[in-house]
Amino acid sequence: MKLSSLPIIFLLLLFTIKVHSQNYQLGKVTVAELQEKVHPADSSASAAILFKKGRTYFTYNREVGFSANHVCEVKIKIYKKEGLKWADQKVRFYIGYENLNEDRLEFSDAVTYNLEDGKIIKTKLENQGSFKKKINKYWKEKAITLPNVKAGSVIEYKYVLKSENIVKFPDFDIQYEIPVNYFYYKTELPEFYIYKPILIGGIPLETESKFVNGNQTFENEYNQTNSLSYRQIDAFYSGKNIPAINEDEPFVNNIENYRGQIKHELERVRMPDQPVKDYTLTWEGVAKTIFKENTFGKELNENKFLIEDVKRLTGNVESPNERLNLIFTYVQNRMNWNEINDYYTDKGVVKAYTEQTGNVAEINFILISMLRMAGITANPVLVSTVENGLPVYPTRTGFNYVIAAAEIDGRQILLDASHKYTAPNILPLNVLNWKGRLIKNDGTSIEIDLEPSIPSKENFILMVKIDNEGKMNGQARILRSDYDAYRFRVENNTKTQDTYLEKFEEQLGNLNISNYKIENQKSNIKDPVIQTFNFNSNSQSDIIDGKIFVNPLLFFTRTKNPFNQEVRQMPVSFGYKSQEKYNINIEIPQGYTVESMPAKIKVAAENNDLVYTLNFFNDGNKIQISCTNEINSSIFAAEQYKGLKDIFQKIIASQNQKIVLKKI
Repeated sequence: MKLSSLPIIFLLLLFTIKVHSQNYQLGKVTVAELQEKVHPADSSASAAILFKKGRTYFTYNREVGFSANHVCEVKIKIYKKEGLKWADQKVRFYIGYENLNEDRLEFSDAVTYNLEDGKIIKTKLENQGSFKKKINKYWKEKAITLPNVKAGSVIEYKYVLKSENIVKFPDFDIQYEIPVNYFYYKTELPEFYIYKPILIGGIPLETESKFVNGNQTFENEYNQTNSLSYRQIDAFYSGKNIPAINEDEPFVNNIENYRGQIKHELERVRMPDQPVKDYTLTWEGVAKTIFKENTFGKELNENKFLIEDVKRLTGNVESPNERLNLIFTYVQNRMNWNEINDYYTDKGVVKAYTEQTGNVAEINFILISMLRMAGITANPVLVSTVENGLPVYPTRTGFNYVIAAAEIDGRQILLDASHKYTAPNILPLNVLNWKGRLIKNDGTSIEIDLEPSIPSKENFILMVKIDNEGKMNGQARILRSDYDAYRFRVENNTKTQDTYLEKFEEQLGNLNISNYKIENQKSNIKDPVIQTFNFNSNSQSDIIDGKIFVNPLLFFTRTKNPFNQEVRQMPVSFGYKSQEKYNINIEIPQGYTVESMPAKIKVAAENNDLVYTLNFFNDGNKIQISCTNEINSSIFAAEQYKGLKDIFQKIIASQNQKIVLKKI
């Protein structure tokens, strides 16, 4: 991955530009705001955030020490019916702490404003409009639905999140799918705690910070009121006219990696008369901390219950590669994933093995233990899935998944037995996310690249006959390997053949398919998926003035550029390297000859990150067409977008030029 393709991240330097104080308060709705029909800077916006204000401050009590309070106030204008969804607001809060009380969240000041007969009508949210639910053992969610919301309304609300977790603050989002007119965020932090502020998304902002006096009052063990005084760092962040993030851009791995946000992570604690406690982490330190947990390191060494099954599977097998494949297939078939991602075990590997169900860690720890017992070097690899974001800076929450890495003859093989269609070196697509962290038996770790080095392939071979009415019939063979085969299996594993073929024929311009066969779709997972079929079509050519016009790639012709924005905000992610090849042999009808064929073409991006070729050869009544599209980099930076868009436009133009057949 190119460094330039990472999300735009800046450490915020304080004391930069003075913040211009403005009066943004809840309850101050004007007739002009209610009368506004469209957003002044974005007429397509269905709604806009008029302002978002945040404040983080600390409180203190004798039992838990300092706690963090996060206050958020939001005011939103609804322009169109599509914007009515902003009446529903949800905030998640963490409950899965081991040594802390769970977070608490409360909504308040939720009001809808409408203009009726020239008067501002105010509708407050009553208690029955608030809902709370448990997402899982780590998270709860509180939601509200504001009343009487319609196009033209202004809504506002406030919530307070109280947390004993002062190591990491909730992210303060400053960019959404609708414009943000203004945001303001203030942190009031005791000088004992040094935080690292980080901006994601490169949104321009103004900042200022200053030292002030801080004070806390609390009750001591004798119910007497005590006072704690200290110096405090007040920091301010503000910005205006933040454009909406384009959520419709194609080939985006996780839009949250690029959304404008302000993050804070604790770097250092320096309490009076105590040693400095350093929270600045390295990935090596994160890996060691995770390894020491009983639900990680101890569970990796829990393997006696596997001895007999390993002997039975590999007792007479000498080849390490064969032993690996036998064990991987056995664990993949025996174990069933409970759809929980984690690098820690939950119920433990012994119980998971007995029940044949477990989370990602339990299944892949069982795999690692069995491989080790079979004499194969195997270790866990910490991963952040695409949904979890890019682990750009070291934190324990930077990872949320674990796979296995085996080593045979100096060759590393990545494995994940929790999914049914994976194979050695074929991982779930959401695991292909930059770098992983391999943890060795002694707790040390190294960084490894998760991106496949070998391109996945799609090969299309077609033998086609065209009659003098332009009708076509022929045979096709499609071969998909590696990640292209994996994607095909996952996308179609629940479809019947009739359902699949109905959609497939429609995608290919209402082609008529017969004698369809498929190999290796649900078995022989390491092998390519191969489709063969006969076809005929009355609609793949045009006859004009007695001439037959044919697209060179027939029903596989691209007609639309997936990149149609003028400016790209985010990198383009193809997921993995790929190679697409077409070999098409066309037999033209008797009494016809080739009048013209499109020009041969070869286009390439910088460093050959993308290479496209289209070639033609004519011999009598036979036409041979070969086309190759190689994507040799899985990610293209946003600044490469224009070049990428231009290449795709040339690809489409070349495929839509016609082969022209004329009567002799």
